[in-house]
Amino acid sequence: MRRTEWLQETRLMRFEEAYANWQEKTLTQEQAAQILGICERTFRRYIDHYEDEGLDGLIDKRLNEVSHRQAPVDEVLRLEMLYKERYDSWNVKHFHERYREHHGGERSYTWVKQRLQARGLVKKTKSKGKHRQRRERMPLVGMMIHQDASMHEWVEGHHWDLIVTMDDANSEIYSAFFVEEEGTWSSFRGIQETLEKKGLFSSFYSDRGSHYWHTPEAGGKVDKHNPTQFGRAMAQLGIQMIPAYSPEARGRSERMFRTLQDRLVKELALAGIDTMEAANDFLNKDYLPVFNTRFMVEPASSGDAFVPLLGITLDDILCVKAERTVNNDNCVSYRGKVLQIPKMQDRPHYVKARVHVHEYADGSFSIFHGPRKLAKYDSDGNQKRGGNDLNRAAA
Repeated sequence: MRRTEWLQETRLMRFEEAYANWQEKTLTQEQAAQILGICERTFRRYIDHYEDEGLDGLIDKRLNEVSHRQAPVDEVLRLEMLYKERYDSWNVKHFHERYREHHGGERSYTWVKQRLQARGLVKKTKSKGKHRQRRERMPLVGMMIHQDASMHEWVEGHHWDLIVTMDDANSEIYSAFFVEEEGTWSSFRGIQETLEKKGLFSSFYSDRGSHYWHTPEAGGKVDKHNPTQFGRAMAQLGIQMIPAYSPEARGRSERMFRTLQDRLVKELALAGIDTMEAANDFLNKDYLPVFNTRFMVEPASSGDAFVPLLGITLDDILCVKAERTVNNDNCVSYRGKVLQIPKMQDRPHYVKARVHVHEYADGSFSIFHGPRKLAKYDSDGNQKRGGNDLNRAAA
């Protein structure tokens, strides 16, 4: 199944769940639209299509079509030359009026503004300040997942990071564990444990840590067009990522950590625990079930927004991927290791081919050519038996 087909199948499953909850009046149209990552107006259109044609009415027929709305290059160039030669320094609204009335222009104000801004001919204005208000919890579990880390002296003499992945709707902690330092692998682990336990969720909320987001300017906006390894994995899964821009925005996570820092430290000391392995064992077997029962809240609506994984291979999504060119000896260089591609029956060699190296949490590797896995390797770069197959590298 191609990734676009898989994402569409997931979207259809989410729609059926959201539609059923809306019909039962457990969700408003606005809340149902949030599950799907669309606006309320689009959700109403989906309802019309669904009630007229069933799920076939929701299939995106544009996936295999070329857009006919893209403006010709010569039209864009004429617009830019017109502005530079005759209307330089005019504001966009004034220029757009002249463009429509005197030059036969038919494009919208927004289109004209975006073209001029993209070429640097007019500056983007700063957005006006917004009135901020408390954000209510999501009504259904699975609509939004939080992940955060807290560095603290959890055991006397030891400062570790506690990685917590929890639900916005009811504050249930799905995954929690100690590591020396948070990063991409710890984030992947928390997400994988959540996905395997509950299924696919709709959105992911986090701080702007460098393993979650690239932020060109310190304290500024994240670059959503340049994803990290974590961001790439979330996009593959069809999960929307949402950045938090202040500690207050992560209030639920911050309050959860304050409670854990007060209670969990005492419980670990009482149990005589002084190693990370023992602390993780105690946390998941003894502490979390009791903690969740004590601090979980009832979500606003019954049911959930989780959908099944549909048999996808998480290991080949929640990993570090890198593109490489195969050398003349059918080897690939990666992190100081030389990975030899074995001889294949259906192809004489892979010299100069572009392949992807997948690095896994246990230090092992795989090489993929398109969807085909060519070989598996251990952490030392030695090929494992049975490594080449026709398995797809996930949706």
